[in-house]
Amino acid sequence: MLALFAAGCQTEYHAYDTRVEGTCGIHARNIPRIERSCSGKRTIRFAVISDTQRWYDETVDAVAAINARDDIDFVINAGDITDWGLRAEFERQRDIFERLKVPYVVLLGNHDCLVTGPLIYRKIFGEPDFAFTAGSVRFICLNTNALEFDYEGVPDFGFVEAERSAYPASCNRTIAVMHASPVSEQLNGIPAKLLHERLRSFPALQVCIHGHGHGYEVCDLFDDGILYIQNDAIVKRNYLVYTVTEKGWEHEKVDY
Repeated sequence: MLALFAAGCQTEYHAYDTRVEGTCGIHARNIPRIERSCSGKRTIRFAVISDTQRWYDETVDAVAAINARDDIDFVINAGDITDWGLRAEFERQRDIFERLKVPYVVLLGNHDCLVTGPLIYRKIFGEPDFAFTAGSVRFICLNTNALEFDYEGVPDFGFVEAERSAYPASCNRTIAVMHASPVSEQLNGIPAKLLHERLRSFPALQVCIHGHGHGYEVCDLFDDGILYIQNDAIVKRNYLVYTVTEKGWEHEKVDY
């Protein structure tokens, strides 16, 4: 039993409690919202935050800062929304994200995989590997927490191949999103270049976005012009904004 303290009171949460309260099935609701709102758009703009974990105040402020804008189509959280994979953490973070005026998706992080975290994640958000379309851009979102799954089926190359085979005719560019990059300790023992080559097999791969390292980095990991961009943890009080047009893409770091 884990004891958590809030407002001077002691509240107990069992580490294996999976009785989720509140909104569930968020990706099933939000992905169609993203696809509808971005349909036909020639320019899309989205914000990325990551590693919100125990930094609730900073996450509340990030949501408020994004809500103060009128140019963001959707938000991606690149994972690690909890520290210990507890139901209470998932619910608290979800309730903060639910304040966003625009739809959002959340990737599974390695901290989210602790205890029964993957089960709670599936209930609240959906499957850890998923994809969606915004304008003419296909987003491939992958679970790369191989270490937490004992290297069983992670990354899911079957999912990658299925997405490549069923690539929408309406899309002509791809953005990959994951929590941990191919060269992190999470994928130790899995050839990093293999995952990268699978991602490169998608039409016009633009950029690979990830969190996990808690520090902002832009790196051409495989010296082929495809950048891997890592978000700061939210405690550093910034988020990234990506703008994708028919001519290309750009990003900026926004402090708040």
